[in-house]
Amino acid sequence: MTKLTQTLTPKEQLNFLVTNRIPRRLLTQFMGWYSKIENPLLTKASINVWKLFAEDLKLEDAKKQSFNSLQECFTRELKDGLRPVNTATDIVTSPCDAIVGECGKINGTQVFQAKGFPYELSDLIPDFHLNKKYRNGMYVTLRLKSSMYHRFHAPIDCKVNKVNYISGDTWNVNPIALKRVENLFCKNERAVIELKTDHPSNSITLVPVAAILVACMKFNFLPKPLDIKYKGPNHIQCSSRFSKGDEMGYFQHGSTIILFATENYNLCEGIEVGKRINMGEALLTGHA
Repeated sequence: MTKLTQTLTPKEQLNFLVTNRIPRRLLTQFMGWYSKIENPLLTKASINVWKLFAEDLKLEDAKKQSFNSLQECFTRELKDGLRPVNTATDIVTSPCDAIVGECGKINGTQVFQAKGFPYELSDLIPDFHLNKKYRNGMYVTLRLKSSMYHRFHAPIDCKVNKVNYISGDTWNVNPIALKRVENLFCKNERAVIELKTDHPSNSITLVPVAAILVACMKFNFLPKPLDIKYKGPNHIQCSSRFSKGDEMGYFQHGSTIILFATENYNLCEGIEVGKRINMGEALLTGHA
């Protein structure tokens, strides 16, 4: 159900209708198929069309300058040294390139997807243990635009023992939709990844949220990608260690990662709604 109390401009109304009043799952499956077609000429033409809608697309930062498929372009690696990682032990870095959405202190277990649009932590993360851990904690919503680098990395030294995959819809997660669709993140396909550390009081959890055109979420430490066709177990056991900055996986297209932290963390100076942040830059500061 959508909420219609916020007034949108005609352009925003059109954007919402085009990206959400269509068969989202079918279009997402089509994009997954289309993006894998290996044809350099078709790929080049598709990228040129994409640039008409994403003027900030910077492919010169990529290791490769030509691509055989759109998927290669979407999941491109960057040239070495372009994303230095803040190595201070009291700093949690951004796991991805993103625009900061809503951020700040969790009000009990209430989080905001946009101003005036709260949701319950338990609706996003159906895990009593984690809900209790992040009560009155901190959160940051990180929006990866379609033009951005789509790989995500460990924000701290950590171990991952389990991924909780939650199937769902593929609503667009842009700011326009977040103003219109209640509990949007809680409706969409997503994964819950608790990052275990040597200091249990300093807990971080990542919730990558898929969206329209995001044909899959790929985790380097799982054998299969997670997508709307996935039929395996929801709780996927694993055992992987990461140093801060290590790559964890990628989205096939732009999407969102919501980072949750215990209440002994604070936002770093300058982190605010609308700010551009790169992977590896300081996001939170905390202490044991």
